[in-house]
Amino acid sequence: MTRSRSLAPAITSAAALALSACATSPYTGPVEVTRFVAENPAGLGQGPIIVYFPDEVANANARSAIKTAVEGELRNLGYTIVAQEGRGIQVAAVRTSRNPIAAADENNRGPVSVGVGGQTGSYGSGLGLGVGINLGGGREGPAAMTDLSVRIIRDDDTTLWEGRAQMATGVKSPYSQVDASASALAAALFRDFPGGNGETVTIDVKKLQRN
Repeated sequence: MTRSRSLAPAITSAAALALSACATSPYTGPVEVTRFVAENPAGLGQGPIIVYFPDEVANANARSAIKTAVEGELRNLGYTIVAQEGRGIQVAAVRTSRNPIAAADENNRGPVSVGVGGQTGSYGSGLGLGVGINLGGGREGPAAMTDLSVRIIRDDDTTLWEGRAQMATGVKSPYSQVDASASALAAALFRDFPGGNGETVTIDVKKLQRN
């Protein structure tokens, strides 16, 4: 009986430590990717291509990180990156956004995304991750959704390929940093290129880490 009482504080302490560990565990969701391929994608994955942003991305660090990540993936596919548009040159139109995710309420345990898929977000005015976001409870949950989409267009304005990748992260996730999120989203987007037409796949970020 005495022994049982002496173990109780230790068990309580261990449980508290376990809960504390859960409370500080960073949240990183998988990357969800959807892609579409033209019926006649002649020239896709080869030749010269230019990367540009149709919409303004005021955050210079985010723009640079995403541009670098996308260009790197395109080079790996066999493209040659060029600086100007012209005849025979494909265009990769890049759009990106980062938007907050509302915390779950008592009646709805799942997160509710706010503005996901729009072309505006905190990338337009700074990263803003964690600012004014109520995670709810003690455990970190998804706080923001980062979205990356790329459309590859031939010089005659024919769309050859289009893809979109998105990933939810918590405030403490290493993938809340623009360099890491840009690299992961671009890697997922062009993984097994061109992918199945209209197919949506989910990829664990650990599988996107390069050796």
